[in-house]
This record gives sequence, structure tokens and C-alpha cells, in this order.
Amino acid sequence: MRLRVSLVLIVLMFYAAAVQLGAGAEARAGEAASVSLEKTAHITVETPVPDRFIVWGHEVVDLSKGGKPVFFRGMGYSPYLPGETPIYGASPGDDGRYALHLPLIDSLGVNYLHVFPLKMPAGFFKALDKTGLVYGQDIWLWAYAEDFLDETFQKTSLANIREVIDHTYAVGRPDRLVLFSIGDELQAASVTRTDARHPHVRNFSGRHVKVTNRTPTEVALARLIDGAMEYEIKRYGRRHLYCHTSWTHIGPVADRPDLEVAKASLIMPDIGDLICMNIYTYANGVRTSGPGSVTGTTYQGYLEELAESVKKPILITQVGLSTSPIAPKDWVPGFGGHRVEDVPKTFRSVWQDVRTAKGHEKFTGLVFFELQDEWWKSGEDPTDSTRHEPQDPEEWFGIYEVGEGNALIPKGKIPDTVRALFAEP
Repeated sequence: MRLRVSLVLIVLMFYAAAVQLGAGAEARAGEAASVSLEKTAHITVETPVPDRFIVWGHEVVDLSKGGKPVFFRGMGYSPYLPGETPIYGASPGDDGRYALHLPLIDSLGVNYLHVFPLKMPAGFFKALDKTGLVYGQDIWLWAYAEDFLDETFQKTSLANIREVIDHTYAVGRPDRLVLFSIGDELQAASVTRTDARHPHVRNFSGRHVKVTNRTPTEVALARLIDGAMEYEIKRYGRRHLYCHTSWTHIGPVADRPDLEVAKASLIMPDIGDLICMNIYTYANGVRTSGPGSVTGTTYQGYLEELAESVKKPILITQVGLSTSPIAPKDWVPGFGGHRVEDVPKTFRSVWQDVRTAKGHEKFTGLVFFELQDEWWKSGEDPTDSTRHEPQDPEEWFGIYEVGEGNALIPKGKIPDTVRALFAEP
């Protein structure tokens, strides 16, 4: 049995190297000829593949499980409790919350945590060791930047990324880490501004990432992802999967009347190993989609068009509903104001949409956003984290609310619904 598993691993590693070899050759040919206007993004053949989770075709496979394809049944996790905020750079407290939260998460059938704090404390990782959970590290960058290609922004952002990578190896669990996500939900105004300032920046050839015929903002992302890979490989002798997390408001599905950037500035988040997207049911680009082929929902319609347009695996890094008592923005229907008793129906619908969509084999996971409500959002003032504001939907996306003594209280049947869905094939 060990010999058989070893042979499988060897075949997979050679396959991954061959895929990168072909990609590298294709990238070099594109650079030399420059005859195609098709967007390209490749990782060079010289770049080592990750030790555990690798991309194999349109799937992510786990080499520690004999190369078995994985579907991440995920939960967004940002364990800031009332009175805590990351606005000034603080990590969440290092106390007994993780010994309570992680077994609870495990009991939901979750196998993947999408972690948002940049430097999770040691107590989190000690609790993680007692579960079978793996995790992905989101590295949020300033999404409202004046110019993503500005050298000061690039230098500051890369320094921040390096700190997170260092923390992963000093305190975290590299063997349980699936991916680093570089940046999350870039704002449309910043994308438009960056592209207008650098109209001739279309290509980038780094040590590991090569892109051609891209937007200036995409080149900015390629530079950061390449720098992150180079730092991890050079300092630690290995790397993990890399992605950028985008959202439907700025692409990549183009034929939508409610997108917030011009077609020439649409972001295709394929610069890295896989495609990571926050896809909400009510979001721009989704609500204006056509019906799906099986369920007839606009959500499935969006998923199917996305899957048809890409070759890499797709991880849905966020989907959820806010149960804020007030929906403050009439022009954004669905952003807040959802009744707790209505959320399970939407969650079941989303799960069915993903699992039955045409091209469903390209989806490598779905992450519900998020475990518990975060009072600190949206950080309007230093005391924001001390109150749960009914008019701020960002504070109400949890499937649990935070009760007396910071106990997590189920929101109706939402956690049970997640548990039932994640128990399905």
C-alpha cells in the first residue's frame, strides 16, 4: 500500500512539473511573439510546486492523501470579540476562545478555515492541532489605494506580506496551510485610477509569475504575488498555493450592466495557482446574470459563466447573508436586513447551485462567511467595537451571534443547515 501511494505521489509531482513546463514554454512564446491579445498568466517551470496541496488540472489535490481531489467545506474565521478591533493592527486575543470555537467549527463538518487576521495568536494554532482542519491565510492589503502600481504602495505591501509569511513559519502551521491570498476585494475607483495612470503597463515577467496583455492593476497584483513567492521560497525553501481574492463587482464576468469598472479594467483573478472569488447572491454581476441550467437561479447562472471562462480551480472564498435588523442601502438590495429564519433556504440554494452547476468540477470549495458576528466593523470610530449596530450589515454576517460572556449563540437553524450541507457528498 505504501508503494502504491508513493507511486501515485511521484506521478502527480511529475504531472505538476509538466504542467508548469508547458505553461512556462507558452509564456516564453507569448513574450517573444506578442501576436495574441489573449490575457495570460503563468507560473514558471523553475518555481517549485507546493509540498501538500497542488493544482492538478482544474482540481486541487492533497498529496498527503495520495493525491485525492479536495472540496473545501469552508468557514470564514475572524475571531475578534466585542471590544477588539484590527483597525490599529492588533491581533485577536490569545485566550480560551479557540479551545471553544474550533471544536464547534469541526462539528459543523468544516474542513477548511479561511482566516482573516494577519497574525493569528499561538493559542489558535494549538487548538488547530487538535482538529483535522486546514486553513488559508487571507492577506488584506489597502484596497482603496491611490495607485496600486505606486512604488511606495508596492514596497509597503510586500513588506506586510513578508511579515505574514514569517509569522506563518514562526507561529503558524505551514503543513496545514493551503494558500496565501494576496489582497482582497480591490475597490473599483482605485482600479480605474491605477489603470488610467499606467496605460502602457501590460506585461510583467518576474522570477515566478509571468503575465501578458493584462491591465495595469493586474500587473500590480502579479508583482506582489511574484514577490511573495520569491520571499517564501528563498527564505523557507518551499511555497504554498497563491491567489488573489476578487469580487464580482469588478469582473471577471464581463457582460453585466451593473459592473463598477469599464470593460477594459475588468479583473481576472487567475494570477497565481487558483481563482479565488467572493460571490454573494445579491452582488453586482450576480443578480443581473441569466438563469442557471439546473436550478434556474442567477447565482448558478453566474457560476456557470465563470466556470466556462477559466481553466484553473475556483474557490468561492465568501458567500453569506447579513442578519442586521436594518438594511441601510436601498440601492443595494440584499445587503443586510435578512431574517434569521430565511437564511437557511438561501444557504441550501447556494449549495445546490454550486454542486449541480455546469462546470461544477472546476469548483474546489465553498466558504460561508462567517462564524460569528464582528462588532468592530466598519470601524467608524475607536469605540465601534463596543456596540452591535443594527444599521451596519458588516457586523451581522455570523452564523452565530456573540452573547453574554462572549458565548457563541446559534442564529436559529443556520448552523444546523451548514452542518447538514457539509455532510452531503
